[in-house]
Amino acid sequence: MEITGGCLCRAVRYRITAEPITARVCWCRLCQYIGAGSATVNVCFPSDAITIEGELRDYRSVADSGNVMHRRFCPSCGTHLFSEAESRPHLIFVRAGTLDDPEIARPAMTIWTSAAPSWACIDPQLPALEGQPPPAA
Repeated sequence: MEITGGCLCRAVRYRITAEPITARVCWCRLCQYIGAGSATVNVCFPSDAITIEGELRDYRSVADSGNVMHRRFCPSCGTHLFSEAESRPHLIFVRAGTLDDPEIARPAMTIWTSAAPSWACIDPQLPALEGQPPPAA
């Protein structure tokens, strides 16, 4: 299997050689900033299965979960592509909107619903957690 994707201006491209571990809709406040007011959809992969071409910038922050996060984006067009937690270096989360085929990213749950605004569209068909779920595999 090969999964591909990249940023809006195509300066950053990536290739993944593993199946997704999970996909989640996240309503934490940091994701709302990244998602311009909405949630983000994040697909988890083993970090050793991804090859990235192009320049990335890194924004280091502490997530609502307490994890030190690295959020990486294209410096040319600003597209957010990846996030990684220092506590789980074996995993990388890819923003579903950057996948060439976003159909592979069907979310399995919605997280951080406690931070979602009252007008948020939260799929009642998906399991929902008010905060951070246990780590992915």
